[in-house]
Amino acid sequence: MVFPTDENVIVGLDRADDAGVYRISDDLALIQTVDFFTPIVDDPYWFGQIAAANALSDVYAMGGVPKTAMNLVAFPIKEMDITILRRIIQGGVDKLSEAGVVLVGGHSIEDRELKYGLSVTGFVHPQRVLVKKNLREGDRLILTKPLGTGIVNTAVKAGMASAELTARVTNLMAALNRTAAEVMASFDVHACTDVTGFGLLGHLSEMVCGSGLGVRVFAGRVPMIPEALEYASMGLIPAGAYKNRDFREAMVAFAEPVERAHRDVLFDPQTSGGLLISSQGGQATELLEALKQNGVRDAVEIGEVIAGPEEKIWVI
Repeated sequence: MVFPTDENVIVGLDRADDAGVYRISDDLALIQTVDFFTPIVDDPYWFGQIAAANALSDVYAMGGVPKTAMNLVAFPIKEMDITILRRIIQGGVDKLSEAGVVLVGGHSIEDRELKYGLSVTGFVHPQRVLVKKNLREGDRLILTKPLGTGIVNTAVKAGMASAELTARVTNLMAALNRTAAEVMASFDVHACTDVTGFGLLGHLSEMVCGSGLGVRVFAGRVPMIPEALEYASMGLIPAGAYKNRDFREAMVAFAEPVERAHRDVLFDPQTSGGLLISSQGGQATELLEALKQNGVRDAVEIGEVIAGPEEKIWVI
């Protein structure tokens, strides 16, 4: 299949990334992305917040600044009270306001299954676009949010998570990647993506594919929600984690000491996860310090880009 394109497409379907990028002028390009999903929390307002943060994250991952957004809604009007939809949209609007993004429209349909999300447009300088596939040997990898939201959400649905844990993870998913992106913009970053449904190792696999390089991940450094590790050790794993492992396990080699629970969390599908940033060694150290100084306290250097073997992820 041949897709329409032209010379101003910087990132398109020929190199799947977090968003598409189109050059408008020598110093301006548009970032376009869209994302929506079914509820992952019971509270409609927080569902709206999380869905909005998740959609905005793709623009941050591309090195851009989100500017406008449009609502996407599927709602079972015959089965649910309209006040639920109002609360969802209010959550989204409040998150957009926090991000400094203008809501300019949207579209809704009646559907048996509730869904909500956003299409988002952002700005970036054409020379400052960040893509997944630009790893360089010697780069260090920084992750800005802890893993484990998929496992914890599974525990929530099973009635096993405390109210305190539920609130903590809900706030984590609703947190914008805005500060991390703003800090990152002042450093020499080679590649970036946001960690979402494919899990850390799934998204890292996308970065490694075609790079001619390998990656070493230090399992003990990767930030994880403590309770997620506990649930993983009990076998409370979402179906998405198994799918992620089945799809990418040929690219991943685990050292024997890495416990099964750690492996499961590394494949755990995230919702509105953190940024995964690749930057040259010295710059990475300064970037990490700047992130922490600016309130991104969970940011951790979790690995490094190595010469080989090609397209392989070593977890030690």
